[in-house]
Amino acid sequence: MPKAGVRNRLTRRRLLGLAAVSAGAAFSGPVLTGCGKDSAKGGGGSTSLTFMNQSRGQAKALDKLVETYQKQTGVRVTIDSPGPTNFPAKLQSKSQSGDMPDVYSTLTLPEMIPYYKAGWAMNLEPKLTGEWKGNFSPIALDLTSVRAGSVSGLDAGIYSAHWEIQTMGLLLNTKTFESAGTDPKAPPATTDAWIEQLKTVSAKSGNGAFLMAASLADRFLLSHASNWLTDAEIDATLAGKASWKSDGWRKGLQLLAELRDAGVIVNKTLPGGNDDNPTVEKGFFNVQDTPAIFDASVAIGVARATAPDFTEYVSMGIPKAADGTQKPRVYGGVGKGACINPKGKNVDAAVKFVQWLTEPEQAKVFVDMVGLIPANPKVTAADLPPQVAGFASLADAIEVVPSPFSPDARTALISGVQSLVLKEKTVDQVLDDMETAQKRAK
Repeated sequence: MPKAGVRNRLTRRRLLGLAAVSAGAAFSGPVLTGCGKDSAKGGGGSTSLTFMNQSRGQAKALDKLVETYQKQTGVRVTIDSPGPTNFPAKLQSKSQSGDMPDVYSTLTLPEMIPYYKAGWAMNLEPKLTGEWKGNFSPIALDLTSVRAGSVSGLDAGIYSAHWEIQTMGLLLNTKTFESAGTDPKAPPATTDAWIEQLKTVSAKSGNGAFLMAASLADRFLLSHASNWLTDAEIDATLAGKASWKSDGWRKGLQLLAELRDAGVIVNKTLPGGNDDNPTVEKGFFNVQDTPAIFDASVAIGVARATAPDFTEYVSMGIPKAADGTQKPRVYGGVGKGACINPKGKNVDAAVKFVQWLTEPEQAKVFVDMVGLIPANPKVTAADLPPQVAGFASLADAIEVVPSPFSPDARTALISGVQSLVLKEKTVDQVLDDMETAQKRAK
């Protein structure tokens, strides 16, 4: 999705998750119908809208914004926030009953394809002109574009409007690090130095210093393996054209074994299951007994919502490998945004509301209350809170590959890293399992 000028300066790398679908990623998921009791296309003039929100971290900001919007326009927006765990099932249920909201949160593009094909999301590309287009950085538009012919049965276009970009890296509790005599605001130059730093913090905490949800293992591996693999080489493996057992992947996964052997993983295990990442975030933000975690920039919004008084933490990328042959990159993607239901009775009003949400004034509310990386280029780095600064600095290093991570290989990896940390499997055995799973799925 890059263009000359601003796009290349902002980032020359498109976001991994969406780029995968833009290149024609296959989707296996719920089959959704395109008609229902709400199928009559409505016009504007309504004074009431419904918005189903997936984000727990942005719920308070949205509540404040819709209150402001009603005062300014007289339009009442009712927010339904079922929570991230329940949102997918509720959205699917509403689509099948034909009772879709006027506006709803968008998930990753692979997850949204059934809704787009069923006609539950307006193609916004014809409307993204003039002032509204100016509310998005070129990369933000690029990341949400579906290319012609890339998804069978879906026209080219832009089906969601995003006010957030996200990257993935590390969050560090500054007080814990400082109490151990190490400076969390001076990032280690290499992973070796990082492990030594974690060992110092572990000695102080007595129970390790680093934790990651097993479900994020693919993103951790994609980020660290980029020290040795180009985007093209990563794509070749994800597409099944190259082996998971190459040195780049082996070295990428070896970092977890090194963290294990250094004794710095909290409780000597990686949480798994549906709530593994919320569990990790709770330990970091709420209980504050986990000094450092691997997570996404969107976690800061969760912290603002669930632990608003905790602000003494910073973000950074995984330090580079001392023997790396490539400039390391990071896993990233577009963050929160919204789709507009073109079959509802409030279409024009819904478009105006989403346009308003993406304007600079509202983008600053999201930044102030949620701590996100804004998609609106009119919000500058000076407007960002210190906690998100490290994450924001990684936007120029987002890796892009056109192929998605195989679901079977990912499942094998998630299970494998848990066994690796428990010393039940070696790095080579985990990679063997991933290779076998990916080939079996073909």
